[in-house]
Amino acid sequence: MNERIDRIESLLEQAGPDATELVGELLDLYGEGLARVMAVAGEEAAARLAADELVSPLLLLHDLHPLDTRARVETAIAGSSADVLAVEDDLVRLRLRAGGCRSSTAAMRQAVQDAAPEIERVEIEFEDTALIPVESLAVRRAPAT
Repeated sequence: MNERIDRIESLLEQAGPDATELVGELLDLYGEGLARVMAVAGEEAAARLAADELVSPLLLLHDLHPLDTRARVETAIAGSSADVLAVEDDLVRLRLRAGGCRSSTAAMRQAVQDAAPEIERVEIEFEDTALIPVESLAVRRAPAT
């Protein structure tokens, strides 16, 4: 998919104004058709369409995706050791829980940006972990006999 998009962008850079206008008109036409499909699809079918790796970016392109940015990000990181702290404009902040693999941050960033291409920045913070839990440092006294 990304290769195809890169190829289209490369061709558009070389295209003249008429070709660029033609592409814009085609995008508008396909977007209107896709909007009609989504209107009659119903919630369940819309969710299945949104989960399709080829259809999902088209829904995003035409602002027809049934899930908002936060929901798409949460779906993308579901099952990982991260939690969504905030979604603000083009920024997502995640917190990696203790025990989570710090080496997976690049994969997590990519998963977020694949699910929400409008996100430009992904900040990941790590949950503080004490080497020795504070509770275990308390002196325990034997009960008085």
